[in-house]
Amino acid sequence: MTNTATSSPTLSFDDVPHLGTALRIDTSSVWAMANEINGITRVGIGSLIAMEGQIPSEFLIGMLDRVTRETDQIDVLGEEDNDSFPITHAERDLFRVVLLGTYKTVDGQSRNTFKRGADSYPRIDAKCWAINGDNLQSLMNLLSSEVEESKRLYLGSFVSDATAKAVADGDRLFQRHAALVGSTGSGKSWAVALMLERAAALDHPNLIVLDMHGEYAPLTSDTSSYGFAAGWRIAGPNDQVETSDTLFLPFWMLNQEELLALLLDRSEDNAPNQAARFTEHVRTLKRQTLEAAGKLEALDNFTVDSPIPFSLTDLVELLEADDTEMVAGQSRQVNGPFKGKLTRFISRLSTKMNDRRYAFMFKAPFSTSDYDWLHGVAKSMLGTKPGIKIIDFSEVPSDALPVVVGVFARILYDIQFWSAVETRTPFTFVCDEAHLYLPSDNVSVREQRALDSFERIAKEGRKYGVSLLVVSQRPSDVSKTVLSQCNNFIVLRLTNDQDRRVIERVMPDNLSGLTASLPLLDVGEALVIGDSVVLPARVKLDAPSIKPDSATRKFWTEWNTTPAKDDALVAAVESLRRQSRF
Repeated sequence: MTNTATSSPTLSFDDVPHLGTALRIDTSSVWAMANEINGITRVGIGSLIAMEGQIPSEFLIGMLDRVTRETDQIDVLGEEDNDSFPITHAERDLFRVVLLGTYKTVDGQSRNTFKRGADSYPRIDAKCWAINGDNLQSLMNLLSSEVEESKRLYLGSFVSDATAKAVADGDRLFQRHAALVGSTGSGKSWAVALMLERAAALDHPNLIVLDMHGEYAPLTSDTSSYGFAAGWRIAGPNDQVETSDTLFLPFWMLNQEELLALLLDRSEDNAPNQAARFTEHVRTLKRQTLEAAGKLEALDNFTVDSPIPFSLTDLVELLEADDTEMVAGQSRQVNGPFKGKLTRFISRLSTKMNDRRYAFMFKAPFSTSDYDWLHGVAKSMLGTKPGIKIIDFSEVPSDALPVVVGVFARILYDIQFWSAVETRTPFTFVCDEAHLYLPSDNVSVREQRALDSFERIAKEGRKYGVSLLVVSQRPSDVSKTVLSQCNNFIVLRLTNDQDRRVIERVMPDNLSGLTASLPLLDVGEALVIGDSVVLPARVKLDAPSIKPDSATRKFWTEWNTTPAKDDALVAAVESLRRQSRF
């Protein structure tokens, strides 16, 4: 990074007393000794430190991550050799600085340059200074200037200097996957809303929020006059027709494995027969759809997984025919090859078809069976008018949630995959509450389907313009494969030891000590780490203009001021019975 606009040094310590001198040096950090006892208390863990480099115009920039005090006992010998006694204790403060980058006042023809990594290492007894005041603000401005104006994502201000803006490279943040994690009440939802708000100011943004609890509804134009997003909700049990804010995911969008995960009991002896007949009949029915629609060019290449509408009623009829079939024997009718072997499978399918909770899938309106219906879904979800899409999954049954979220993501990813390269518009999935459908351990058959979809996106999505912003309060419960592909982390307060260890593992080795400060972060404070920022930084995130519906309830205050309403409780019971809030 180069700044040639001014010849005056960004950092100047001519009139600033140095903090200490280098004592021990290794490849990633430097231990230094403070000049005076308690002098190091004027700076805090996470503060930036400048250290003399090999040449006068060079400073190594690092972060203070550890402080310790040593006590040395000094003995004085008496008149006889064995007559010794301690007379005093000498104390000294030591601190460790993790090296992050190199700043040069002069670098060839350039002035005031900064680059990641250490070009050289300091000498023993090299002086070091705390970077604060004007020096800190000047350095932060220099770091921000590395990001082109059109790529800047303003996150907030630095905790160490509220006047200096914290800027991330929007391209690098979204194109290489990111994770936003923090304990309940740490400010995750506000952070997501802030990033969506910043993205909405672009001409053609494209982000799809997988909203598990309906908390981002205030950001939509339907519920707020200042809303900047379009809102859909997965259709509930009472939704019979398509509307502008309902989204059906008809069963034919699921591939073979996803449907069987919902319908097949693999522990049954007849499970292989059930899967085989199901697959054969679905392929036949999809072929009939293509023939009826005149899509002859697709007949030679479609598969049982192709998203082609077919009749569920016809499928049940074919399965029942197999289950009751009698065939001619030598002297009389005998049981067909599948007689009685599909009964339980048909029963489970009929149960799902009649379960109103699954109406969005098995009772979708007739309009969703139209061959061109998926074209409209692609335009709505992957188009950029409006660019921010919020999909409310709060009414999806918990046992089906992983499959439904996985199907939704897979279909959109597959559409992007098969788009012509020159026509692709990149988009990002904002995976709210990712631990609910991207678990790390004890994965069920249904959860595995969602994992397969998202892990494929995590591994390959960047090539096709699809990225993930993984949001979770429990990173230890999120798929390690997905998290390992994230190159950027926005880490809010984390109090759980297991969660902190996960973050520690994904940090560079020389920065793992920063996780010790995570339980102490204030609400809305975050450590921002990754290739989207020049230096790891502790940032106070800006508050979004429109707040999501996720604020922590004020229990004590509400108990003192707000009584429960009987009619509201009656309405809640009826919503429970209907399985719908609408």
